[in-house]
Amino acid sequence: MNTPKRTLFGSLAAAAVLATAFGPQAIAAPSQDDGAASSKVGMLGAMQRDLGLTKTQATDRLASEAKAAKVDKTLEKSLGADYAGSWYDAKAGTLVVAVTDASQAGTVKAQGAQVRTVERSAAELDGYMKDLNAKQASAPSTVAGWYVDPAANKVVIPAGDTAAAASFAKKAGVPTSAIEVERSAEQPKPLYQGGDAYYITNARCSIGFAVNGGFVTAGHCGSQGAATQNPSGTFAGSSFPGNDYAWVRSSATITGTVNNYSGGSVAVRGSQDAAVGSSICRSGSTTGWHCGTIQARNSTVNYSQGSVYGLIRTSVCAEPGDSGGSAITGNQAQGVTSGGSGNCSSGGTTYFQPVNEILSAYGLTLKTS
Repeated sequence: MNTPKRTLFGSLAAAAVLATAFGPQAIAAPSQDDGAASSKVGMLGAMQRDLGLTKTQATDRLASEAKAAKVDKTLEKSLGADYAGSWYDAKAGTLVVAVTDASQAGTVKAQGAQVRTVERSAAELDGYMKDLNAKQASAPSTVAGWYVDPAANKVVIPAGDTAAAASFAKKAGVPTSAIEVERSAEQPKPLYQGGDAYYITNARCSIGFAVNGGFVTAGHCGSQGAATQNPSGTFAGSSFPGNDYAWVRSSATITGTVNNYSGGSVAVRGSQDAAVGSSICRSGSTTGWHCGTIQARNSTVNYSQGSVYGLIRTSVCAEPGDSGGSAITGNQAQGVTSGGSGNCSSGGTTYFQPVNEILSAYGLTLKTS
């Protein structure tokens, strides 16, 4: 059996070649025609292509997902310890909320959501995630990471060697009944040089989202104090591994929009977390604009450089050169590209560092349009 290797994509020399091949992308204010209309066309087109939807279905789904995100936030707060996670059922077009107490069904249904009664609370599953994270140094190299699947009410461990993964979970103290080991050839790796370009020495990465005073991006793109060019700036903070986030202080004019690679831009209106199962679209200079769905939140991924915690796991494709780029659901910022497996020809899995965690870590304010 071949052991999956989770490594960085290429060397700095290779990065320089790719930077030259793709070239810098100008960071400019959108034109008067780049408002909601053109932004919506770009996103709808990508959703039709990547999710197999009609234009009407894509439009309806965005509206339904936006409503689901707000309902989920409300119910998570009101259900308290009985909350066991949620997911968006795209086929039914509704949010499904899991609870550990069947008597809470009325509370959920009153908000227009479906309800499922399960054994383990979200807090309990998050506790198992922490147990695995605490033992990550002893995780087999064939284990890609782990994440909570709210619909299964378990922690899922994708791995090339399922027996080794099960043994690891047992040693971490996680009950066998709470674990689902999934055979997977996934080989996640950080993705360099993506999105709207900026440069760090001989490497290139991408702008994630504009914030007051600069922009946020992936932490593996540069260490604190590193200088950037086009736009010029300095890494004011950076964390990788453990996290994969950074922010660059820059005086350049960077707008609160995302390049949709369809001749327009998507306006960023906020950063409300989308529910598991919701659509998500990613912007990157190598592969442009692609969409998929959110498979899990609070995922741990094991890169060869170390583990990163709390990531968003998705079915969006990505390739070397897409790292650091923006991920957005509707007009709500979700995260910046960290890494993944696969490509945009055969498909893959991509992980994103949640944008709200970056904003909180550095006390930043998201720039909106």
